[in-house]
Amino acid sequence: MLFEVKVYISLKEAVLDPAGAAVKGSLHHLGYEGVEDVRIGKVMTLQIESTQDKIEATVTEMCDKLLANPVIEDYRFEIEEVVSQ
Repeated sequence: MLFEVKVYISLKEAVLDPAGAAVKGSLHHLGYEGVEDVRIGKVMTLQIESTQDKIEATVTEMCDKLLANPVIEDYRFEIEEVVSQ
C-alpha cells in the first residue's frame, strides 16, 4: 500500500524561536499589532510504501531518528492511503 504522510515539526514551547520573534516584529511594524505570537515550523510530505499495521511505527521511527530533533522539537503526523486510479 502507498501512503502519503504529512509530518509537522515545531519547536517545543520552552525553546526560544528567534525567527518567529523576527516575523512577529515585522508584522507589528506593518501594522498587524494583534499578532500575539509567531512560531516557525516545518511541514514534510512523504510517500511511503508500507502496510497498514506498520506505517505509524515506521513514521514515528523516522521522526525520532532523523526528521525531528526530539531534544528541541515536537512532531505530529497525518497518514492517508493513496488510492490508485
